[in-house]
Amino acid sequence: MTAARTTRTTDHTARLGAQPVGRLLWRACTQTTAAAGVYGCYALTNAWFVGHGVGDSAMAAVNLAAPLLLLLGALSTTVGAGGASLVSRALGASDRQAAARAAGNAFTLFWLCAAATTVLGLTFLDPLLTVLGARGPLHASARPYAEVLLCGALVSTGFSSLVRAEGRMGFSTLLWLVPVSVQITLDPLLIFGFGMGIRGAALGTVGGQTVSAAMSLWFFFGQRQRPYRIGLDELLPHGPTVRALLGVGLPSFLAGAGVTLLAVLVNATLAATGTATALAAYAVCARLQVFVMMPHTGISQGLQPIVGYNAGRSLTARVLRARNLALLGSLLYGLLTAVALALLAGPLVGLFLNDPDTTATAQRALRVIALGLGVAGLAPLVAAYFQSLGRPAPAYLLSVGTLLLIKVPLIAGLGRLGAGGVWAGLATGELATAAVALLLLWRLRPPWATPGAP
Repeated sequence: MTAARTTRTTDHTARLGAQPVGRLLWRACTQTTAAAGVYGCYALTNAWFVGHGVGDSAMAAVNLAAPLLLLLGALSTTVGAGGASLVSRALGASDRQAAARAAGNAFTLFWLCAAATTVLGLTFLDPLLTVLGARGPLHASARPYAEVLLCGALVSTGFSSLVRAEGRMGFSTLLWLVPVSVQITLDPLLIFGFGMGIRGAALGTVGGQTVSAAMSLWFFFGQRQRPYRIGLDELLPHGPTVRALLGVGLPSFLAGAGVTLLAVLVNATLAATGTATALAAYAVCARLQVFVMMPHTGISQGLQPIVGYNAGRSLTARVLRARNLALLGSLLYGLLTAVALALLAGPLVGLFLNDPDTTATAQRALRVIALGLGVAGLAPLVAAYFQSLGRPAPAYLLSVGTLLLIKVPLIAGLGRLGAGGVWAGLATGELATAAVALLLLWRLRPPWATPGAP
């Protein structure tokens, strides 16, 4: 029985380099997209519960504190992307010890960073919320939400990327589906049943995250039939591994930190030049954007283990075919969702908002923002592709360079025109960033991608 289970576990990894690329990518992406899409549904249901259970102003308060959740996501994505790249390439090269050390160091690094985030965040919470744009009544509403999120930092990831790195797409999907089901159950219970308001929404989020973290610990430390085992030695920081993990993963952190910074900038600009109505409108648009971007996340996540494993085995044609199919899928999906958001802006924002002025503002904002969402998935996908190859420099350019040179100047400049300028800046930034990503992909070829490569 043990030998059979070990064979099945090995098959999960080996098929990354054997099955037809189209079928493999479809299977991987449908599972990761379904999982990510379920989380997107939670973002919408959470917004509905807050909007109807607490009010439109609570939506604005939650959105002001949301950058803290984005920052925690950036931390988990950093170690997840870096660790997954090292693990998949190590398994492709049949180096199980290196794979175990990469996964173990990813766990340790995340726990240390999460603990530091909790301590520093709670210590400086009030000035931090002020910087995020929370003032007056919004500050009082955002504080309990932020407190709970910071206290739950240690369980804010289930390391699904490390699970996918060894080809276990099914369990990786469960790491999203089960916790989100818990979150969707807890939200109405805590907000409506126990009357906990915004604090209840945060507790629902952390409760689901805790379930995900527990499932991950069981998978990595409780199961024996896996391609590698993580022991105490693998958890101890290993200098070369940590450096490689951060080198590959830091673009993901910078991308996540960039999203956080951009959210702070948008909120601050709207607070300065717009109104509370514009803040509440953006809160709904941001949740809808999270929802429609989740399949892009799923495509990137499904692509990474395929690229990493086949690059480790120097299977050039498989890498390039997987990349091209993923790009095509992301573009087609983006264009369809952009059209849908523009046409259905009215009924969509009406699900979450009650005030007519706020609803009208959100409709106008969503129609403009949708112009950029058509191609918003291309840059993250290209960055994930280069990370999977162990080439972080292009990903750095896409995560940091486009933020500092394109998105921030656009929001800061056009934001002076008011809320309409902010919406235009968001859309134009996505269009310009996608153009840069495609240019990088065209100019930078992997060293093994030569005409005579196998």
